[in-house]
Amino acid sequence: MAEMFPEKGMEITTILVVSNMEKSKKFYLDILGGEFYREYGGSSLVLKFLGHWILLVTEGGPTEDKPETYFVPPDDHKRTSHSFTIRVEDCKASYEILKSRGAVFITPPKDWGGEIRCFFSDPDGHLFEISQAVP
Repeated sequence: MAEMFPEKGMEITTILVVSNMEKSKKFYLDILGGEFYREYGGSSLVLKFLGHWILLVTEGGPTEDKPETYFVPPDDHKRTSHSFTIRVEDCKASYEILKSRGAVFITPPKDWGGEIRCFFSDPDGHLFEISQAVP
Protein backbone atom coordinates (compact mmCIF):
# COMPACT_ATOMS: atom_id res chain seq x y z
CA MET A 1 0.00 0.00 0.00
CA ALA A 2 1.40 3.38 -0.98
CA GLU A 3 1.71 6.03 1.71
CA MET A 4 -0.20 9.24 1.04
CA PHE A 5 0.33 12.74 2.27
CA PRO A 6 -1.90 14.48 2.80
CA GLU A 7 -4.20 11.62 3.62
CA LYS A 8 -7.94 11.56 4.07
CA GLY A 9 -9.09 12.95 7.41
CA MET A 10 -6.13 15.28 8.00
CA GLU A 11 -6.87 18.81 9.17
CA ILE A 12 -4.67 21.86 9.62
CA THR A 13 -4.34 24.07 12.68
CA THR A 14 -2.95 27.59 12.66
CA ILE A 15 -0.99 28.51 15.80
CA LEU A 16 -1.20 32.14 16.86
CA VAL A 17 1.00 33.44 19.67
CA VAL A 18 -0.84 35.85 21.95
CA SER A 19 0.28 38.09 24.78
CA ASN A 20 -2.91 37.95 26.86
CA MET A 21 -4.98 34.76 26.71
CA GLU A 22 -8.09 36.28 28.31
CA LYS A 23 -8.22 39.20 25.82
CA SER A 24 -7.62 36.82 22.92
CA LYS A 25 -10.21 34.34 24.17
CA LYS A 26 -12.81 37.13 24.31
CA PHE A 27 -11.87 38.32 20.81
CA TYR A 28 -11.95 34.90 19.13
CA LEU A 29 -15.07 33.60 20.88
CA ASP A 30 -17.21 36.68 21.56
CA ILE A 31 -16.26 39.06 18.75
CA LEU A 32 -15.29 36.68 15.93
CA GLY A 33 -17.75 33.92 16.91
CA GLY A 34 -15.33 30.99 17.05
CA GLU A 35 -16.34 27.69 18.66
CA PHE A 36 -14.51 26.78 21.88
CA TYR A 37 -12.95 23.31 21.85
CA ARG A 38 -10.60 23.09 24.87
CA GLU A 39 -8.03 24.88 27.02
CA TYR A 40 -4.70 23.71 28.40
CA GLY A 41 -3.63 25.26 31.71
CA GLY A 42 -4.25 28.87 30.73
CA SER A 43 -1.39 28.88 28.20
CA SER A 44 -3.25 27.52 25.18
CA LEU A 45 -6.77 27.45 23.80
CA VAL A 46 -8.13 25.48 20.84
CA LEU A 47 -11.06 26.77 18.83
CA LYS A 48 -12.67 26.20 15.48
CA PHE A 49 -13.62 29.05 13.16
CA LEU A 50 -15.24 28.53 9.76
CA GLY A 51 -14.04 24.92 9.69
CA HIS A 52 -10.46 25.93 10.52
CA TRP A 53 -8.66 24.99 13.75
CA ILE A 54 -6.88 27.81 15.58
CA LEU A 55 -4.57 27.17 18.53
CA LEU A 56 -3.87 30.25 20.65
CA VAL A 57 -0.69 29.92 22.70
CA THR A 58 1.22 32.21 25.01
CA GLU A 59 4.85 33.07 24.45
CA GLY A 60 7.35 30.24 24.87
CA GLY A 61 10.93 29.25 24.30
CA PRO A 62 12.64 26.39 22.52
CA THR A 63 11.73 22.76 23.17
CA GLU A 64 13.50 19.52 22.22
CA ASP A 65 11.46 19.23 19.03
CA LYS A 66 11.97 22.89 18.01
CA PRO A 67 15.36 23.94 19.40
CA GLU A 68 16.29 27.57 18.85
CA THR A 69 12.68 28.44 17.96
CA TYR A 70 10.77 30.98 20.07
CA PHE A 71 7.03 31.56 19.96
CA VAL A 72 6.42 35.30 20.30
CA PRO A 73 3.42 37.53 19.56
CA PRO A 74 3.73 40.13 16.80
CA ASP A 75 5.85 43.10 17.91
CA ASP A 76 4.64 45.66 15.33
CA HIS A 77 0.95 45.89 14.44
CA LYS A 78 1.80 47.76 11.24
CA ARG A 79 3.85 44.87 9.82
CA THR A 80 2.49 41.40 9.13
CA SER A 81 3.71 38.17 7.60
CA HIS A 82 0.29 36.52 7.34
CA SER A 83 -3.40 37.35 7.43
CA PHE A 84 -6.78 35.64 7.28
CA THR A 85 -9.35 36.52 4.62
CA ILE A 86 -12.99 35.87 5.43
CA ARG A 87 -15.13 35.86 2.30
CA VAL A 88 -18.53 37.39 3.10
CA GLU A 89 -21.71 38.06 1.14
CA ASP A 90 -22.09 41.62 2.43
CA CYS A 91 -18.93 43.35 3.62
CA LYS A 92 -20.68 46.46 4.96
CA ALA A 93 -23.16 44.40 7.01
CA SER A 94 -20.39 42.13 8.34
CA TYR A 95 -18.34 45.22 9.20
CA GLU A 96 -21.25 46.65 11.23
CA ILE A 97 -21.83 43.37 13.09
CA LEU A 98 -18.17 42.88 13.99
CA LYS A 99 -17.76 46.55 14.91
CA SER A 100 -20.78 46.33 17.23
CA ARG A 101 -19.14 43.34 18.95
CA GLY A 102 -15.96 45.31 19.56
CA ALA A 103 -13.74 44.64 16.52
CA VAL A 104 -11.47 47.60 15.75
CA PHE A 105 -11.12 48.18 12.02
CA ILE A 106 -8.26 49.95 10.28
CA THR A 107 -10.71 51.63 7.89
CA PRO A 108 -14.37 51.20 6.93
CA PRO A 109 -15.08 48.96 3.92
CA LYS A 110 -13.52 50.19 0.68
CA ASP A 111 -15.03 49.44 -2.73
CA TRP A 112 -12.25 48.50 -5.19
CA GLY A 113 -14.60 47.72 -8.08
CA GLY A 114 -14.41 43.92 -8.11
CA GLU A 115 -14.13 43.64 -4.35
CA ILE A 116 -15.27 45.43 -1.19
CA ARG A 117 -12.95 44.84 1.75
CA CYS A 118 -11.70 46.08 5.10
CA PHE A 119 -9.21 44.93 7.72
CA PHE A 120 -9.15 44.49 11.49
CA SER A 121 -6.79 42.86 13.96
CA ASP A 122 -6.98 40.69 17.04
CA PRO A 123 -5.59 42.17 20.29
CA ASP A 124 -2.03 41.21 19.26
CA GLY A 125 -2.19 42.51 15.70
CA HIS A 126 -2.92 39.26 13.82
CA LEU A 127 -4.60 40.64 10.70
CA PHE A 128 -8.06 39.72 9.39
CA GLU A 129 -9.79 40.88 6.22
CA ILE A 130 -13.46 40.68 5.37
CA SER A 131 -13.93 40.62 1.62
CA GLN A 132 -16.96 40.66 -0.66
CA ALA A 133 -16.59 39.72 -4.31
CA VAL A 134 -18.50 42.10 -6.56
CA PRO A 135 -19.62 40.72 -9.94
